[in-house]
Amino acid sequence: MAVAFKMKFEGATLEQYDRVMELMGLDQGDTSPDGAIFHWVAATDDGIVVMDVWETDEQFNKFAEEQIGPYTQQVGIPAPPKVTRFEVHNTLVGDAAAAQPGSFAR
Repeated sequence: MAVAFKMKFEGATLEQYDRVMELMGLDQGDTSPDGAIFHWVAATDDGIVVMDVWETDEQFNKFAEEQIGPYTQQVGIPAPPKVTRFEVHNTLVGDAAAAQPGSFAR
């Protein structure tokens, strides 16, 4: 069963997010982490919110520990994200998603 994670990074900027994506090697949109199904990010009034859908908890947790944590610290994001986990009942990714720049949809 797929799992989703809402990550709220208070005080973070989209510029910091873009730098994290560069450090992860994900800024070109031609690759995605093992187990990642879908990803989006948006600015909020007090930071950014990232929503990820992954195949398993273990894949997300490994990626978070090895990449999200270290790289967000490296770019100066002031605190770890507040994470909310959801069990995904269904996913639907339209054909247009794969055509979007930076899309993980394939």
